[in-house]
Amino acid sequence: MDYIDLKYKPKKEDLVCLYRVEPSKNISFERAANTIALESSIGTWTDLITMNKEIKKLRARVFEINKKDNMIKVAYPIELFEMGNMPGILSGIAGNIFGIKDVRNLRLEDVRFPKKLIKSFKGPKFGIKGIRKLLRIKKRPLVGSIIKPKIGLRTKEHAKVAYEVWKGGLDIVKDDENLVDLNFNRFKDRVIETLKMRDKAEKETGERKVYMPNITAETNEMIKRAKFVKDNNGRYVMVDIISLGWSSLQTIRNENLGLVIHAHRAGHAALTRNKKHGISMLSIAKIARLIGVDQLHIGTVVGKMEGGKKEVKDIEEEIEGKLIRADKQGHILEQKWYNIKPVFAVASGGLHPGLVPKLVNILGNNIIMQFGGGVHGNPLGTESGARAVRGSVEAVMKNISLKEYSKKNKELEIALKKWKNI
Repeated sequence: MDYIDLKYKPKKEDLVCLYRVEPSKNISFERAANTIALESSIGTWTDLITMNKEIKKLRARVFEINKKDNMIKVAYPIELFEMGNMPGILSGIAGNIFGIKDVRNLRLEDVRFPKKLIKSFKGPKFGIKGIRKLLRIKKRPLVGSIIKPKIGLRTKEHAKVAYEVWKGGLDIVKDDENLVDLNFNRFKDRVIETLKMRDKAEKETGERKVYMPNITAETNEMIKRAKFVKDNNGRYVMVDIISLGWSSLQTIRNENLGLVIHAHRAGHAALTRNKKHGISMLSIAKIARLIGVDQLHIGTVVGKMEGGKKEVKDIEEEIEGKLIRADKQGHILEQKWYNIKPVFAVASGGLHPGLVPKLVNILGNNIIMQFGGGVHGNPLGTESGARAVRGSVEAVMKNISLKEYSKKNKELEIALKKWKNI
């Protein structure tokens, strides 16, 4: 059975995938494309006695081949997928096909989810508007800090550093990706002590502050931790979505606890970094939005993490937009998001106050900027590091250069001197 049909026009209800394909040695591009569609839908390595005309209607179809860019587009009938089951969907379009012999490299670049499938997922509970309302911040970028060192501080030390961050003017404090429930910093104790410091900082500054405790764990334990956060008047939870897995992510979203879900992407590069093989960060971001995270790390462009300007910008537009148009090169598929709220993009990794103007210029005001070393590495201390970051944001919002603004902000002046060459 041939799975290539270049005359086929995808239906609105079809799920469409864009793949980058590198055939194995002595395998034609067409054969590789055919095998991908076959293996990801109804086919296998040999003819089947059990195949019939009705089943054949469910086959995936390669409807576009672009040998110049090594791209193919494949349309899948929606009947192939269980609604609201992301692991099941990915077992088809991003499953066995990565291991077939006919391809040397294969990368899922993008997915167009149809309306019926989109309607079967919750999407973000809060989204950008909800988070801005929660934090009472209308226009400026949100700013926060990851507690550093990422592991090692004891519970009260952690809470004290968090307080200094908030006192210095930042909105958010976040656990790092590998800080969970450790002997020297127990999860429940950390939540209680850090939220006490949050309340203290709110009273002193008059600003709304939030703490993102990392609840990443086995699914049942994760739910218990999320409920503990809620019971102690927390407003946020953080999860490592790649190591956690899509099933667990759906579970925490479907619990509908009324907590903002912050998605850390630790481990994504194992899937995304090889531009010839794996799954693009764009695809991962779309999956996360559909399931229902409220905030997602997308890269920084200007910091320490890998990811080019166009790639990061494309991801931001995808998770924030209501209608994404296909690009002229055919490397991004059209996507209508219907009822799904936008996700707040997060830039984190190697940031310091001197990078704020460039970052805001590239990604706009709807961005959450998170600083680790860029706060705690300030020679004057954590609170001063936070003041330097807040000052840089205020300078950008007032359209004043950092050099000029630093004349009235000693903390910013020190930061600019320390990181002037980075």
